[in-house]
Amino acid sequence: MADRTALEDADIGEKADRAVVRDALGVGVAVGLSGFAFGVTSAGSGLTLLQTCALSLLVFTGASQFALVGALAAGGSPFTAAAGAFFLGVRNAFYGLRLSQLLALPRAVRPFAAQWVIDETAAVALAQPTRRAARLGFVVTGLSLYLLWNLTTLLGAMGAEAIGDTDAWGLDAAGPAVFLALLAPMLQTGTERAVAGLAVLLGLGLLPVLPAGVPVLLAALAAPAVLWVDGRRRRGEQEDAR
Repeated sequence: MADRTALEDADIGEKADRAVVRDALGVGVAVGLSGFAFGVTSAGSGLTLLQTCALSLLVFTGASQFALVGALAAGGSPFTAAAGAFFLGVRNAFYGLRLSQLLALPRAVRPFAAQWVIDETAAVALAQPTRRAARLGFVVTGLSLYLLWNLTTLLGAMGAEAIGDTDAWGLDAAGPAVFLALLAPMLQTGTERAVAGLAVLLGLGLLPVLPAGVPVLLAALAAPAVLWVDGRRRRGEQEDAR
């Protein structure tokens, strides 16, 4: 009886692991293919094949990479482009704080795991019910996404060099389009949608009057502005309820 129970538990565990791997691979493949758009966008902005591949290998955070090459393509200075990319990448530090407690990885592994702390790995890991499943989801998502993102970055950059002027093909819009497609499903509350909408208005409205790269930085003010308004509204509702 005990052996049968153990076998059933093992079977359930294997099915759970397969489900985690399936979901993690789905995320890794779906997002990893977007590296092609980054490779095209980066090459179109004037970066070399080596520089483009180095960004994906070393930076490996899609939104920051797109922000950097987008600002450079628009004529922004390297400083403002790097500042915008850095600001977008700061969110990964907050993911890391939460994941460090959830995954509880050995100290020797943490510096390497930090390279994979991004939106997708955090989402998959945090969705799991156990530490084992969270670790499995994190590793499978990170590994599949890292390998595929870098491969498609290389292919995209090589393809862009082969076809010449990416603007003539409309490929300069590939990066922003992919980024918006990834962002849209994450906007689940009214507050999140308000932040995104105000950020778009600030970015587009300030684009004609400010140097390239600066509107992206100022668009970040949308978050504290919306949160401040939302906080005042909630306090008002509480006072009215009293």
